[in-house]
Formats: sequence, structure tokens, C-alpha cells
Amino acid sequence: MLKKTSYAQAINDEILEKLSLKNRYAWVNNNLQSILTTEQFNFFRKVQRFCLKFEKKHDITHKTDEDIYSWIPEFGAEGYITRAHSFECCDLNQDPHGAVPDFLRNLAMDMFDPQFAMAGGATVLAINPVHEHHENIPVRLEAMKELATGKTPGAICITEPERGSDAVHMLTTCDEQPDGSFLLNGRKIFNTNAPKSKWIVVYATSEQNNGNTMAQFLVNSEWDGWNCERVFIPWVPKVHLGHETFENLRVPKEYILGGIGKGREHLFEGLVPERIGIAAMGISESWGALSFAAIYANMRKQFDQEILKFQGVGFLLSELWAKTTNLTWGIFKFIENYDEKMEKFGGQLPPNIARALVASASQFKFHCTALTKEVCYECANLMGGAGLCDNTLMHDLLNISRIQEIVGGSRQIQQYIMSMALRQLFKMI
Repeated sequence: MLKKTSYAQAINDEILEKLSLKNRYAWVNNNLQSILTTEQFNFFRKVQRFCLKFEKKHDITHKTDEDIYSWIPEFGAEGYITRAHSFECCDLNQDPHGAVPDFLRNLAMDMFDPQFAMAGGATVLAINPVHEHHENIPVRLEAMKELATGKTPGAICITEPERGSDAVHMLTTCDEQPDGSFLLNGRKIFNTNAPKSKWIVVYATSEQNNGNTMAQFLVNSEWDGWNCERVFIPWVPKVHLGHETFENLRVPKEYILGGIGKGREHLFEGLVPERIGIAAMGISESWGALSFAAIYANMRKQFDQEILKFQGVGFLLSELWAKTTNLTWGIFKFIENYDEKMEKFGGQLPPNIARALVASASQFKFHCTALTKEVCYECANLMGGAGLCDNTLMHDLLNISRIQEIVGGSRQIQQYIMSMALRQLFKMI
């Protein structure tokens, strides 16, 4: 059975067995074979096999009372927290690595458990800036290794209670001390994994509301001055988000990833991988929802025939399938191009290319998160009550798709970025 529950089983045994993770992986694999190279497909299948074994070994039910954070060490030991980097600096040497392998890793994990994949995405966002700015300083390398190998989840603290998507005009302050350390004071909120994380990347400004004075820090939640409460979001009940208060939290100088004036630059360099990562999560959720609905619609009978044969079901499902496939081709082209450019320029993109990719990343984040909201709702709707009850992961997909437009910069922020890009293109004529 796909999902054990303390409530009633609303789907018959035959259909429920067919909706297993193994069969949903098979359905997606048949769709993606035309997109992936042999090497990419083999890596995708390798992650899938691990997820299947893990689900069976631990009798994972995907109920809301399971602790997804207890799964992290085993996934980390296999190198499945992130595949964005090789981590040679930490003696890990993960291969394959890059945006493409990380997309495939995320797709396999999202189909296994969407909330677990979302929490993992926040750890990736904490790893990226440390990887970019570790400067071979031992304490930074050790922190990055702990994050990449699943010793602890990670988090980033950007959003503030009174600032929302305005990431520049921060109220949290950083005051430099005579010994080169900084004292942090202020509040952050809605930071995924923060209540569970040891290592957190924190942004603050030496002058409130002045983004030009922003700095970037690596913070240990065990230090004095770190206070974190959980913000409960019912749509993702297994994911822990934080509301943090810093009270004279001292950050030693070796943990300063970017001093005053560098923080804003470091923040914006992370926007492309962050927003592409959220776009990839959206596409992954769309494939997950489609796999449930396509299998269900081919088996569930109403009026003596499979419901897929009714035009209202079959035509809508075909439309959602086409939109997801086409957008997958688009994002795959983008991340392949991104990997090629990162390799060509030694992992550091020229400013003009980086700026151009910011608009593209916003376009994909905007489009993919809007699509997953549509696909997950319509697929759940096509399954009727079976798509809403707790017998499958469809309710998780439906719920999490509702917040994807908000995380990582709201829909309106992406539209603002795109409109400003249109203005810049006009000026170039």
C-alpha cells in the first residue's frame, strides 16, 4: 500500500498499489527518456533506487507526524543533499555535479516526499554562499562539509517581519567590534529549517534600510544571542520554519563571509541558483501530480469506463501534461547552458552574463510556480476525493504548490524584476 493511515482507506487496493513510488518513477522515466542523456538518466535512476530502498527500509508512510529531518543523515551520506558542487575543497569529490544533476536529484526526492525536498532545498541555499566564499578557512569548510553530508540541515536568514520580499532595506543590524567580530541585533522570519539547523547564513546591515552596508555571516545556532521559535505553516506541517531574534549575537571574524558592503553583492549572486531551484521544485511537483492523476485516471472507472476516456478528464490531463513537458524542456535547456557557462568561466560568471541570467531565472520561477499551482490543483480535482484524502501524497503536492509563488521572492517581485529587465533592454536599443 502506498500510504498507511489511521483513517479510512478511500482508494481500493488495486489502484493504491499501482500508485506506488516505483510505478510513479516508471511513469516519469518514460516521459523524460527523450530529454535526458544516458549518463543523466542513469544518475536519475540511481537516486530513485536509493529513495525506494529508503522508503521500504524505514517503512515510510508519509503521514504528517513523521520526522523528515531524521532522514537527512542517510541522504547526506549518499551525497543527495545537493549535487550543485563537487566539494573537492571538502574532500568529497561528488560526481556528477552541477545544475543538471541537482535538478534530477531534486525531482527524484520530490516524488519521494515533497516536504522533505523543500526542506532540503533550504539547506542547498545555505551551502551555496559558504561554497562561494569559504576562502579555505577551516571553520567554514567544516561547516560546509557538515551541511553537504547531512550532519545538520541549513537555513538562510534574509526575510524580516516588516520587510517581506524587500530583501535590501533590512532592519537587522551588524556592529563591527574592535577585534573584527560583529554583533547582530534584530529579527528574521519564515526561514525554512532554522529551528532545526546548526549552521545558518545571516544577512544584516550596519545602517538600517541601507542595502549598501549589508554584510553576510555564517552563524552557529548554538552561540549565545540566537533565539528561534517555530512558525507553523499548516500547508507544510513537517517543515520547520523559524522566527529568529538576535540579541548581541557575536560572530567571530573567521565566520564573516562578506564584510560591510559585500553582503548585497553576495545576496544577489545567489538569486539565480535559488530561483532556478524553486522553479525546479515546481516542475518536480507538477510531474509528481501528473504521475498520480495519469495512473489513477487509467484505472478508475465511472459509468462503466475508465475516466481518462471522458473528454473532460482526458483532454485536461493532456493539456497539463503538455505544459509540464514543454516547460521541462525549457528549464533543462537553461540549466544545461548554466552549467556550460560555469565550467567555461571557472565557476565565476562575468557580471554581464550574471545580470542576464537574473531575469531568466525570475521568468522560470514565475512560470514554473504558476504552473505547479495549476497542475497540482487540477490533478487533485480530476482524482476527486481520492486526490484530497490522506491515502496518497496528492494532498501534500496540492498544499505545497500553494506556497511556491511566495517563497524566494513573491510572484509580484518576479514580475517587477522582469519589468525592469524590459526597461534595460529598451535602453540598449
